[in-house]
Amino acid sequence: MRKQLATASLLLAATCSIQAQQKPSLAPPDKTQSSPRLSSVQERAKRLSDQMARDLRLNGYQASRLRAINEDKVAKMAAIEQRHAGNPQLITQQCDVVCKERDKELQAVLSNDQYSNYYDSRSTFRKYDRDYASSSANANANFVKSVQNPSPASSGAVIAPSRTAPAKQTR
Repeated sequence: MRKQLATASLLLAATCSIQAQQKPSLAPPDKTQSSPRLSSVQERAKRLSDQMARDLRLNGYQASRLRAINEDKVAKMAAIEQRHAGNPQLITQQCDVVCKERDKELQAVLSNDQYSNYYDSRSTFRKYDRDYASSSANANANFVKSVQNPSPASSGAVIAPSRTAPAKQTR
């Protein structure tokens, strides 16, 4: 009887601990997961920040502040680019305003020498960001085209008759 009672209590304890570890099945969706569009903006900001941190030789604090600033500014520029697609003059005008905001914020984070180096290299950083955004947009456009028109010609596939093995002769 004691063995049965001990086994039953052990089984009950195991069941309770397993249920406590499981997440409820009706849990709301995790909103911390980024959307594909957001992740491409984050990737764009990360690449720009990494390049700037290397070139300007930033310490850890400065690099993390730079990342936060660039995430905000790149998100604004991506929204401008999407909203005014087809009007490069307006995009450049509005992105210049965003870049001036970044300049002011970086002035508070960087040393005088670093800011001077940044200021001299702004056009290089801007070109680096635009080139990445352009290549990313082209890759996305090609992907959308391939999904919308999945013809073999667009994928490079070749359709040919299948080869069958010759039938074996029986004697």
